[in-house]
Amino acid sequence: MSVQRWTRVSLLFSGATAGIVVILALVPFWFGPNTTEKLTELFVLIILAAMWNALAGYAGLVSIGQQAFIGIGAYAVIVFTDHGINGYVAVVLAALFSGLISLPISLLVFRLRGGQFAIGTWVVAEIFRLLVTNDQSIGGGTGRSLDALNIYAPADRQAYTYWVALALMTALMLASFVLLRSRLGGALQAIRDDERAAESVGVPVARAKRIVFLLAAVGCGAAGAITMANTLTVTPDSIFGIQWTAYMIFMVLLGGLGTFEGPVLGALVLFGVQQEFQGSGSWYLVGLGAVAIAVTLVFPRGLWGALVDRFNIRLMPVGHTLRTLVSRRSES
Repeated sequence: MSVQRWTRVSLLFSGATAGIVVILALVPFWFGPNTTEKLTELFVLIILAAMWNALAGYAGLVSIGQQAFIGIGAYAVIVFTDHGINGYVAVVLAALFSGLISLPISLLVFRLRGGQFAIGTWVVAEIFRLLVTNDQSIGGGTGRSLDALNIYAPADRQAYTYWVALALMTALMLASFVLLRSRLGGALQAIRDDERAAESVGVPVARAKRIVFLLAAVGCGAAGAITMANTLTVTPDSIFGIQWTAYMIFMVLLGGLGTFEGPVLGALVLFGVQQEFQGSGSWYLVGLGAVAIAVTLVFPRGLWGALVDRFNIRLMPVGHTLRTLVSRRSES
């Protein structure tokens, strides 16, 4: 009997993932702006799903206000470019700025528990939406356009946006994976299961929660900044809208809450559904909700959780794998 962090399958998949990233980096040389624009939207969905899963799936922090950081990231790009910073440098700075803003916010919302925490994060998002709506220097309620990126030819701009999005998605997914595999990741899961018990045995609860909240804020800020660069225009109601949280919950529940691979699968499914049915108006959102409910009833652990239960496949394990003489494995 031995304890492993990696399996043969996970090692092979890690190498394949590096190859996939290289292939994705070459996409702008092979396909036009329409393809790179759509793939950029997919990268945003993957970031959002992974960040919400880190919060809710691993730390038990069910936030319905992450759109606050999406909006902060988008509008921070405008503010930074208004001060002469290059548009793509501004995208990265906007993500980091969102993380900085999350620190004082965490001091407030971490005083709340359970449903109060969820509602508290939504209230924070609404406060930021109202502040931006009433600030005419950044467009007020009618929104603003990102004029700084108009210096590039449309095809070049879309390619640069795509590469920045790919780089940020890769960096954030890697950071999330490293965090969840660390001692801090184990602490987060202990907090999720029983916060008081975790604190009683010496788990640094406040520090662990603040770090994962910071990571999720940076990720959501990056998603908002990328969306701003991809669409070139934004309004407070759209970028601070609750639909972002609906998307995140849908992707994570569909793919598998508390699994690293599940949210990526959920993002791929949502992306496919969006491309097929996003012109259906409000019925599109109703359909997403119905699908999420149906999947959770049939597969309580999500699609990826069902695959793990059936085939015991873990491509990116964040826990430990116990290997016995009869080659039976279980992840702790």
